[in-house]
Amino acid sequence: MKPVEKSSTIDSVGYEPAHQLLKIKFKSGGTYHFEGVSADQHQKLITAESVGKYFHKHIKGAFKSMRQEEKR
Repeated sequence: MKPVEKSSTIDSVGYEPAHQLLKIKFKSGGTYHFEGVSADQHQKLITAESVGKYFHKHIKGAFKSMRQEEKR
């Protein structure tokens, strides 16, 4: 996971290209995995002027997602 500096909602983003798995940790505390996200979509997300706006417009609702349980 790499920190996102220019977002008020997203804390960090990770990506597993072999599985097309996008991981997003929100500043609100939840971490979600999004399945079937291409490397191109991941690159566009992390280089967007507004990461949060890009996420809401192109990722949220467009890919199957699952909230990850926090490890204790």
